[in-house]
Amino acid sequence: MADYRPDWSLQRKGASDQQRHLEKIKQALRERLPDLISDESIITSDGQRVIKVPIRSLEQYKFRFHPWQGDRVGQDRGTGRPGDVLGQLPTPANSKGEGEKGQAGEWPGLDYLEAEVTLDEIAALLFDELGLPYLKAKPLATIPWPTWKFKDISPKGLMGNLDKRRSLRENLTRNALVGHPYVGNWRDSDLRFKTWVDEPEPENNAVVIAMRDISGSMGEFKKLMARTFSFWMLKFLRTHYESVEVVFLVHHTQAREVSEEEFFHLGESGGTKVSSVYQLCLEVVQTRYPASRWNIYPIHFSDGDNWSDADNHRTVEILVELLSQVNVLGYAEIREGGYTSTLMSAFRHVRHPRLKTVTITHKDDVYPALKTFFPRQEG
Repeated sequence: MADYRPDWSLQRKGASDQQRHLEKIKQALRERLPDLISDESIITSDGQRVIKVPIRSLEQYKFRFHPWQGDRVGQDRGTGRPGDVLGQLPTPANSKGEGEKGQAGEWPGLDYLEAEVTLDEIAALLFDELGLPYLKAKPLATIPWPTWKFKDISPKGLMGNLDKRRSLRENLTRNALVGHPYVGNWRDSDLRFKTWVDEPEPENNAVVIAMRDISGSMGEFKKLMARTFSFWMLKFLRTHYESVEVVFLVHHTQAREVSEEEFFHLGESGGTKVSSVYQLCLEVVQTRYPASRWNIYPIHFSDGDNWSDADNHRTVEILVELLSQVNVLGYAEIREGGYTSTLMSAFRHVRHPRLKTVTITHKDDVYPALKTFFPRQEG
């Protein structure tokens, strides 16, 4: 009788198929990340929205022969070589089986499934690629709530905090001193309890200073791109860092500090004097967030239209002073069309590794801009 040994790999088929399905979902999400994170309906939702992402169906690979060519065997002695193309699936242009010019086609379609994912699942994939660059430990930086640690032993305490090992040692020592080295005859004085102390842990304090141009030239598209970038930036910071503060500044010809609500919803009007917001940013850094105690990340959103070359020159002077105190300063220029602004031209003359500039002309540019300003591994 033949020895029967069950193939346990068959028992894992369901788990492996499930894992393949999850990988397909992640792959589809990664491919659509630039489009998904710039979806305005996601940004304005309450965070509970479910997004449907199409993915290819997961059929098992198998050999299939032509149904009308009779019996065949899976081998050949022809002139073919490894790598030769024997057949081809429908091209993306007619993957639905359609022929030329919208006519009915003969090719089968590609089966797709719609996977439902949440905002948090999209965020998790995005945040895997982000980090705060040049982050350093700063003195006197602590998280805002206490951290409790068991670091002391007391003869009094709660039974739930009883240190059994030390209690046994105390009992054994007491009995040994009177000539009977054994465990027993327990007394309250033998008990030892772990006690906790409040010991705040050091943390990398960081502040992000978000600056937004609210002048009349900032139209709906530019406003949407600034809001989109800021939305994901704040969600990333608040998810991954316990002690990051955010300061919101807006400007037209004058700059002022505003609340988070105002930063996202203020309308656009007036002219533009960019130096005003950089001057205010410098004052905020010097008076409230000194570089000796804080990691500093100013991020500016503008369309680059400034009222004069003289103010561009003044802005560059303040920018250079800021660069000596900040970890990274990011400038995101949002514009429609292929022109180059005078402000961006002025910034490009500043050669400094901590200055990062990006241009956003389409909603898909938000994703690479986030990775430029917040690379995961740098410094």
